[in-house]
Amino acid sequence: MNRTTLSLIAGTTALAAVTAFAAFDSPAASGAAAPEAAAQLPVERTSLLCPAPSTSDIADTSYTSFTPVTKGAASNGKARLQAAGEQSGDESGSGQSKEGKGGKAGGKKAEQPVLTPKAPGTPVTGDTSGAEASALIGTADGGFAPGWTVQETTEVAAGTGRGLQGVNCTGADTEFWFPGAGTATGRTDYVHLTNPDDFAAVVDIELYGKDGALKSPLGENLTVKPHASDAILLSTLTDERQPDLTVHVSVRSGRVGAAVQALDDKAGGDWLAAAADPSDSLVLPGIPKDATDVRLIAFTHGDDDADLKIRLASPDGLITPAGSETLHVKSGMTTAVDLGDVTRGEAGSLVLTPTDQAVPVVAALQVVRGKGDKKETAFIPATAAVGSRATSADNRAKSTTLALAAPGGTATVKVTASAGSEGGSPVTKTYTVKSGTTQNVDAPVPAGLKGTYALTVESVSGGPVYASRTLAVTDEGVPAFTVQTLPNDHGMVAVPQTEEDLSILQK
Repeated sequence: MNRTTLSLIAGTTALAAVTAFAAFDSPAASGAAAPEAAAQLPVERTSLLCPAPSTSDIADTSYTSFTPVTKGAASNGKARLQAAGEQSGDESGSGQSKEGKGGKAGGKKAEQPVLTPKAPGTPVTGDTSGAEASALIGTADGGFAPGWTVQETTEVAAGTGRGLQGVNCTGADTEFWFPGAGTATGRTDYVHLTNPDDFAAVVDIELYGKDGALKSPLGENLTVKPHASDAILLSTLTDERQPDLTVHVSVRSGRVGAAVQALDDKAGGDWLAAAADPSDSLVLPGIPKDATDVRLIAFTHGDDDADLKIRLASPDGLITPAGSETLHVKSGMTTAVDLGDVTRGEAGSLVLTPTDQAVPVVAALQVVRGKGDKKETAFIPATAAVGSRATSADNRAKSTTLALAAPGGTATVKVTASAGSEGGSPVTKTYTVKSGTTQNVDAPVPAGLKGTYALTVESVSGGPVYASRTLAVTDEGVPAFTVQTLPNDHGMVAVPQTEEDLSILQK
C-alpha cells in the first residue's frame, strides 16, 4: 500500500553510513556464518486516527481504547487520544484548521486528551454526543504501543444513517481503496481525511462507477491542513448518481488516515473501512447469519479484466452460491452483484479466487439485516489474515459475535477476553476451525464482567485465519449492527540482526 520515496532511501543510506553497521559481502564470500533470522520485537510507537463520528445532533458515540499485554514490551510509556486541531509539533496549538470542504476539524485551544489509558490489558472508554465531536489523533509509545486498538462506535436513533455505526481507528497511509460507496438518491457518503503531521497533505480522490472513471475535477489536489480533518461529500465531486462506486484516495504529498461514512435515508448506514490491498484472491469474513441481502462490489484497476470464482465458506465447507458462481470484473469499472440471503441462516465468509488469469482486485460487501422500514446496513471489506494476533476493542456481553474463517486449511486459534473496563477477569479459549469453513464461535466473556471488554485472536497453528466481529443491538425493532474485520494488529516488527563493521568507512 505504501509508496517508497526517495527521502526514505536517502535516510536509510545515511543511517547505514553513520552507524557503520552494514556489511554487503555475502556469508559465502566473506567466510562469515550465515546471519541469524530477524528477531520479532514489540513496536515502540503506534499512531491512530479516528474520523469525526457524526453530523447528527442525536448521535451518541463511545470510544474504547485497548492495548493487549505483549511479552517483551516496555514497562513504561503512555497512550492518548486528542481532538484534531489541538496538536502541533511544538504543542503550542499552531497548525490548527477550520472547516474543510463539507467537514469540520479542530481550531480549538489544547484541551485534556479524550482518552488516556492507564495500563495494557484493560480497556478504557470515553463518551461524547451530538454533531460537534472532532476527529481524533492518537499516539501510543512504550508498553502501550504493541497492538494498540481504538474502536469508535456511534448510535443514531433516527434520520439518515440511523442505527449503529462502528469503525476501527487506523494509521496514516498514502493510498486507500473503498469499493461500496455511492452517490445514488438517498445516499449521503463522506470521505473523511485526517492529517496527523505538522505539514499539509495533498490528496486526490478518484471515483469509478459501472462505466469507468467519473469526471470529478473537484477531487483533485485537495489540501488537508496539519493536524486537521476534512469530510468531503462524495456527491459534491460528481454530477453522476450511482449506487455502487469505488473510491480511490491517493496522497501526492504527506499522509492521511481515510474512511468512508456511508449513510442511507431508509436503510441505516455504517463506516466503510479501506479494503485490503489489491489481490487475485480475497476473503470477506463474517457475514451475519441472518443477513437478508448481501451485495458484492468489486473493482480492478489494471489493464486486464478479472474473472473471479465466488464461494461461501460455510460451517460445513466451501460451497458455490447458486446463480452466482462467477463474477466478471471489467478493468477500470466497478462491478456489483446481488447475492441475496446467501448465508441462509448459517455463518459464512465470502472467498474470491481467480478462475484463470490472476488479476488483482479490491472488494467489499454491503450487508443488510431486517426488512421493510426496519432495515440496517453494514459493510465488510476484504481483509488481511489475523496472522500472529488481531484485536477488537469494543465488545459487550450478549451483543458480540466473533466469526473465524479458515479457507485454506484447518487452523487452531486462541481467543482471549480481556478484563472489563469497569471490572472482571480475563478468560481464554482455544478453537479449531476446519479447512474451508467459517464458525461463529462462542467467544469468551470476562469473569465478573463490568463494562466493555476486548478480544484478541492469536493464530496457534495451521492455515491462515480471517476474522471479524459483529456488534449488534436492537433499537425500536431495528436490528442495528456494525461489522469490523480483524487483520493483524502489527504489534510486532522484524528487527534484523546486525554487527559492527567499521571497515565500511574505509570503502
